[in-house]
Amino acid sequence: MSIIFSDLKVFIGGPIQHALKLKALDNHLQVHLKSAIHQLESLGAEVFSAHRTEQFGETTHLFTPEEVSQRDRQWMEQCDIFVAILPVCPQQKKLIRTDGTHIELGWASALKRPIILVTEKPFDDSASHLLKGLSIIAQVHHIPLNDFTHDPAILSHTIQSIAEKQSITEKQAITETTSIVEKETIPTSSAVA
Repeated sequence: MSIIFSDLKVFIGGPIQHALKLKALDNHLQVHLKSAIHQLESLGAEVFSAHRTEQFGETTHLFTPEEVSQRDRQWMEQCDIFVAILPVCPQQKKLIRTDGTHIELGWASALKRPIILVTEKPFDDSASHLLKGLSIIAQVHHIPLNDFTHDPAILSHTIQSIAEKQSITEKQAITETTSIVEKETIPTSSAVA
């Protein structure tokens, strides 16, 4: 188990309702989701996944909109990183519709969570301008879906890189804060007398 992953909480999202076929999730999407979950949990990360909680579509109908909204928002507030898996539907040749994931992307950017998009690169033409331009306002990393399919470890490598950069940034902020506090608390000669 990696020290970086042992305290890490990752929320994995992607299409559910529009990816269901006879109460079962699209097989390709299910393989990607299970692969991502397994990859991260095997390294010690805690993974939040509506897909797994809803048994990959088999029990989705048992959850109310209120339950899903509260659960997913709570997961977003608890997570360190949000991963959105956004595949293209082979028959329609466009991104599988996923209203919920797009709301989650908004939450993630508002809460300043790093975002990893696992999708076609460059973006599929059906992707919205807001999805394509999200990296302008949020910390977005892009993993091409084909690369992830061939090597799921690319997800953990990307997360490790994000975590290491955040750790360095946090250490720099702590050092700067400590330096400022030390300057403010150093007694002057008049205060000592």
